[in-house]
Amino acid sequence: MNNLLEAHAVSKNFGDFTALNKVSISVPKGSIFGLLGPNGAGKTTLIRIINQITMPDEGQVILDGEPLQAHHIRDIGYLPEERGLYKSMKVGEQAMYLARLKGLSKSEAKTRLKYWFERLEIGDWWDKKIQELSKGMAQKIQFIVTVLHEPKLLIFDEPFSGFDPINANLIKDEILRLRDDGATVIFSTHRMESVEELCDQIALIHESNKILDGKLIDIKKQFKTNTFEIGIRTSNSSLLEKELSQEFKVSPANFKTLGDALTLNVKLSENDLPNDLLSYLTSKGEVSHFVELIPSANDIFIQAVKNN
Repeated sequence: MNNLLEAHAVSKNFGDFTALNKVSISVPKGSIFGLLGPNGAGKTTLIRIINQITMPDEGQVILDGEPLQAHHIRDIGYLPEERGLYKSMKVGEQAMYLARLKGLSKSEAKTRLKYWFERLEIGDWWDKKIQELSKGMAQKIQFIVTVLHEPKLLIFDEPFSGFDPINANLIKDEILRLRDDGATVIFSTHRMESVEELCDQIALIHESNKILDGKLIDIKKQFKTNTFEIGIRTSNSSLLEKELSQEFKVSPANFKTLGDALTLNVKLSENDLPNDLLSYLTSKGEVSHFVELIPSANDIFIQAVKNN
């Protein structure tokens, strides 16, 4: 069994509103799976179904080869977008309480909490109240209690919300380490740069339907346009641009370059080879920039939603 989690044709309606329409996903073991989509697309509904907070009207969820059952809640760690810490409780007291709910003994919970508090450099927060913490500080506590019981499946919904860049990078590294240690991660976010850094595979949901699914690298290949950014210093920029326009589709480039180089985007046809373009350019001047435009996760997200 290569997939830890599978959703098969899952549908959910709330009255006349369809939140999910026969959505299927497969999350490979040991992967970070990006669950993406605009606000209101249906992502949170699917996450709640996986966590058994709500039940599907149709379809089935399989976890580690078994139909999803009540006991599987111990195998899942869920960090929701809307946080749920009790503000008047002390940090340590609340962390212990939540750890015990996950089935850890008091001694095991204390040992693991000490490890994580030291790892995230928050050992002196134990006796602080949640209401004394910033949003980012409280987020660290929520992250710890999500991963503490070492579940098979971790679900992070906007895990970097409230973090400054340094702490966001710290949590990103911890997510990667958890993946490398064997955890499987479902990662939902609107921060496409985080998708680029973390996700092996993605699924894009829009208006309750899955419109895109697969390995991120394969999806990038699907959306690439065979366009190259070029920067070249030449004696007659206008003439070179005119010559290029006669052979290729040329448009202004947005990247910045030092000096007075001519900057363009050049789109090749299926029969054109990048090496041939590069050879032609080097015969016309000093090439300072030659890069294929690979679509970003953000580009793919916007284009797929628009096309749909």
